Order: sequence, then C-alpha cells, then structure tokens
Amino acid sequence: MTSPDAEPDFLTTARTFYDTIAADYAAWADAELATKPFDRAMLAAFADLVRADATGTGLPVAELGCGPGRITAHLHGLGVEPVFGIDLSPEMVAVARRTHPGLRFDVGSMTALDLPDASLRALVAWYSIIHCPPEELPGVFAEFERVLAPGGHALLAFQVGDEPSRITEPLGHPVSLDFHRRRPDRIAQLLGEAGLTPHARLVREPDQGEGTPYPEKTPQAYVFARKPGS
Repeated sequence: MTSPDAEPDFLTTARTFYDTIAADYAAWADAELATKPFDRAMLAAFADLVRADATGTGLPVAELGCGPGRITAHLHGLGVEPVFGIDLSPEMVAVARRTHPGLRFDVGSMTALDLPDASLRALVAWYSIIHCPPEELPGVFAEFERVLAPGGHALLAFQVGDEPSRITEPLGHPVSLDFHRRRPDRIAQLLGEAGLTPHARLVREPDQGEGTPYPEKTPQAYVFARKPGS
C-alpha cells in the first residue's frame, strides 16, 4: 500500500529525467535564450516591473524550476537583486551552482515550497509548470500565492496546446517524460482562482522549425500575474 506521504509519481519521474540529462541539457540549452527575442523581451519586461516596484523591497526573487540556472543568471544580469533558483533535480542544482557560483540555488519542489509566507518579491516559472498534471496546478498556484508578498509579480512561460507531448531518449539518454501543454485562458483562470490577478499575456507562433538548434512545434505563451497589494 502506498503511504499517504509518498511523493507523487510525476515528481519522481521528473527528477529522474532531469538528473539523468542535467549536464548534457545544460550544454545544449546554453545558447537558447540568445536565439529567442520574445523570450528575452518577456524577461526584460518582468525585470522592469520588479525593479520599478517598491513593493517588497529587499525580498528575493525566485525562479521555480530553474534547471541549470540560465534564466536566474539572466535576471541577475538584468539587475534583479537578490535572485535565486529552486529546482526539483539535485543534479540540475549542482550544475547551476558550478556554472553560476555567485548565485544561490536550492533543491525543492514548487508543489511544496520550503519558503515562508509572503517571502518573495516576485517569481518566475519558466517552462516549469509543464511537468505538472492538470489536477496539480491549483495546488501549485496556491503555493505561488502563498509565498508572494502582497503586490508581488509572477511570470509563467509554457507551450500552448491541449494534449501532452512525451519526450523519449533526450540527448541520447534512456529516459522519458510528459510535457503538458496549456491554454493561456485556462492558466489565467487558475491563477485568478488562486488569488493572483493576470494582467498581461502574449502568445507567439513557433519561430524555429525542424533542423534548427531549438525547434518549436507549438505556439508559446507568457502570462504575467500579480498578487493584490495589502
């Protein structure tokens, strides 16, 4: 019989997947942001919002599902301070710490963040909610709301669609994982139900096809939300 405290299978599967591919994934993804101007624009807009807003001054900004730390480091380069990353995969966190030794990276899950209430000025979930089954999203977004200070900002990025995609043997490794696509309207609805107010979204078409280093098969979405101020 499964213990009621046992870790959900989707977390175990995701951790194993990313632990296995961590070093190769970090090398593969290193130049991705340089090829995607809309990604950089969304991160720059997020950084502008956080820097311009006095709400929560002194509180940190977290990237949830940081992988090898490239987005955390990019935000740091945009003047977002202090900023740190959290990832489910210890191997990904180890890579991030080696690659960006001046930044903080912790092992953790966005389903149960080891953070106090109202302890973050802002958060980013950059293609990290894509591994959560649909029934898990309300709880994840409730965690986002809990850890954000009043007035805090959130930015989410994800692929658009209805059916999950299964990735098998990534970079030659014998592992597989489901990637859940989302509809922006549904994500905005769930964020609102969790107490976060969506205030901007962008959907763009795939801008790189097969045969390119970073091919995209579906539209990509970005949603900005904010926790109401006190």
